[in-house]
Amino acid sequence: MSDISAGTFHTITSRKSFKKAIKTGLVKLNNSKAFTADFVTEGDVITIHKDESVSKKPSIHIPIDILFEDDYLAIINKPAGVEVSGNKKYTIENALPSLLKKSIQKDALERPLPAHRLDYPTSGCLLISKASETLQALHLLFEERNITKKYLAVTIGHQATEGKIDEPIDGKPSLSSFKVLQTIPSKKYDALNLVELTPHTGRRHQLRKHMAHIGHPIFGEKAYGIPENQGRGNGLYLQATFLEFKHPIMQDVISITAPISKKIAALFPEI
Repeated sequence: MSDISAGTFHTITSRKSFKKAIKTGLVKLNNSKAFTADFVTEGDVITIHKDESVSKKPSIHIPIDILFEDDYLAIINKPAGVEVSGNKKYTIENALPSLLKKSIQKDALERPLPAHRLDYPTSGCLLISKASETLQALHLLFEERNITKKYLAVTIGHQATEGKIDEPIDGKPSLSSFKVLQTIPSKKYDALNLVELTPHTGRRHQLRKHMAHIGHPIFGEKAYGIPENQGRGNGLYLQATFLEFKHPIMQDVISITAPISKKIAALFPEI
């Protein structure tokens, strides 16, 4: 039963969420509890009950800049040091109901949902969906790599002006490209570089791992860098600065650039 396309139901936004709904008893087949191993035949009735736990989630306020918003989706400028989602109260997801306008679409989500993720220490453009069909379409755009994402990072040490990194991550093909925009001297690190990074695949911590792999970790990197290169407590110098994609409903091209973060601008004021 879990093989049914998520797009079949307005309230189900992904195959993963459909499986979760089945396992938590929210799905019934012919008025009986459904299981993932059930077969569905013509004439069968599938009922999906509302997940009451969604309305019980906390709503909090976090001051966040909205870079774009319409009735279907939004793009926000996520601050560093905040989880996108999870079991904690202080997350971006829990801040969205008070931040964004409620969609008036028939398939409006009860609470807006992030369409992808940014790491806890990473700031910048985060794409949010406000309706079920839109969320499914955005997931497909990411899956088919039809969304262009660019990042700014500060890296350590003199490095080549541009290049590509295809080191596999977790055994999976991975590709990133980099271009050095500016370089400044550093007594401690020899040099600090302002680098534009483009992930061509979407592996977890891909840019952070790839830059560390070529010997130029991102400034402030704790997990994959050198412990003493942590940027004096200013966190990770990585920002998602650019998103471009075709609006899945309106079909116009959305191109959004986030303002450069203050800590990156402090090192490279001429950018």
